[in-house]
Amino acid sequence: MASSSTDGTGADLVPTPVKIIVAGGFGAGKTTMVGSVSEIPPLTTEEVLTEASAGVDDLSGVERKTTTTVALDFGRITISPRHVLYLFGTPGQARFWFMWDDLARGAIGTIVLVDTRRLETSFAAIDFFERRKIPFVVAVNCFDAAPRYTADEIREALVVPDRVPIVMCDARDRDSSKLALIRLVKHAMTVVPVRV
Repeated sequence: MASSSTDGTGADLVPTPVKIIVAGGFGAGKTTMVGSVSEIPPLTTEEVLTEASAGVDDLSGVERKTTTTVALDFGRITISPRHVLYLFGTPGQARFWFMWDDLARGAIGTIVLVDTRRLETSFAAIDFFERRKIPFVVAVNCFDAAPRYTADEIREALVVPDRVPIVMCDARDRDSSKLALIRLVKHAMTVVPVRV
């Protein structure tokens, strides 16, 4: 029989949920990041790209991509008996952006995942979270053979203010993705008071 955590009085503690968004352009690695850190098999809504998306979805730079997220990705990380992170990955294509408002509601912050092969696909996500005053960090997903830039070069190219952290990561790697999440949580705690 599994034991449950209590608050010292014998009452079961219900963990406080902490919602985090993983956003970015089409093919930036959002589904991969959620899957790499989730302690449960992630819920994904990946569908095969079909001929119907030809001319609608820009595959330049990600020509080998065969699937796309059509609703969301979902994962979970238990931090402690008192705190659980819920990760929501957004769809990347413009035709699914109408879902972002609902996904972002209640989030303490966002990782905006950036692909240096397609830097321009990051602008919409950055604008979205800046306008809504949702704290975010820019996480540069270091794809194999992708151009490498310094954090300062990325900041200048994306016109991101100095207060926004920029981190380098590999979305495939659990530890690397965890470090990006830790940086986001620390940043969010300095921007808005988080009740935990």
